[in-house]
Amino acid sequence: MLGDLLGEERGETTSMRVLPTDDGHPAMEVSFQAAGTLLNVAARDMGTYESYVRADGTLYGEGQGITMGPNGETVTWRGQGVGHFTDDGGVSWRGAIYYETASTAFAELAGAVGVYEFETDAEGKVEAKVYAWK
Repeated sequence: MLGDLLGEERGETTSMRVLPTDDGHPAMEVSFQAAGTLLNVAARDMGTYESYVRADGTLYGEGQGITMGPNGETVTWRGQGVGHFTDDGGVSWRGAIYYETASTAFAELAGAVGVYEFETDAEGKVEAKVYAWK
């Protein structure tokens, strides 16, 4: 069941790189930075994901990153998702995210699973919301 909002953020793409592929489907690596809140703690997030265009035109992606609070608190994450291109030149993603932390500020996330909405636009702006999956 979809639970409470765990966090939300806004930011921008910081780099993009074309990856080699053996099966003829385009592949990209994308890195981003964002700021927002996670468990009501001000946070900065940095992540990198690889995405692959599938035969049906949708995207599959996997990524990882680190989120940091203002006092050095950290939580790492790994995620997977499926995306589709939007009419305005961006990509709309939906997927799951898995957390690991030893921080007391983010202790609720240890071993937690979230589901996310991650939107990018043609100019490289990103926006995300993560909800608890219970």
